[in-house]
Amino acid sequence: MNIRTLCLGILHFEDATGYEINKLVADGRFSHFIEASYGSIYPALTKMMNEGLVTCRTEVQPGKPSRKIYSITEAGRAELTTALQDTPKPNRFKSEFLFLGLFANLLPPERLQQAIENHEAQLVSLLEDMRHHFENCPNPGSRFALGYGIAANQATLDFIRRNKQMLFENTGEEATLEDSEKQGEYL
Repeated sequence: MNIRTLCLGILHFEDATGYEINKLVADGRFSHFIEASYGSIYPALTKMMNEGLVTCRTEVQPGKPSRKIYSITEAGRAELTTALQDTPKPNRFKSEFLFLGLFANLLPPERLQQAIENHEAQLVSLLEDMRHHFENCPNPGSRFALGYGIAANQATLDFIRRNKQMLFENTGEEATLEDSEKQGEYL
């Protein structure tokens, strides 16, 4: 999926400013799909506006700068539908917590314990938020996406709770890539 498709998808649900689109992608309900930045969102919106896929209206706000609110057009809806026909790329998962876990042997046990507790708390908070949205969501596609996210994050939390002791094995010892390869582990 590209930034254009993501923006069109967001605008399919509601009109939004570039700032609102960025917030939805950065830490809102669209943050689980792809990463995007202001630097990619605004040029995509401008190009789509020039192509007639979105329109833009200016909303004057007393005492504040004017807002540019984008709306999807029928041509934009057709473009979105066409883009959704493409086969999705394989999921890519990135985790700074897993990177830290890869080097758990280099950390003091108390720092490792703190990192685990913080990650568990983040997952619990995320799950609570997702479940709240799931309960209040009438859209079947959104409910499916939320349910998928709930299942994946709950499985992650369960795995960590059942297996976190593995991270404390050999703490304080230097491990190498060769050690991992000899044991047949994947990195």
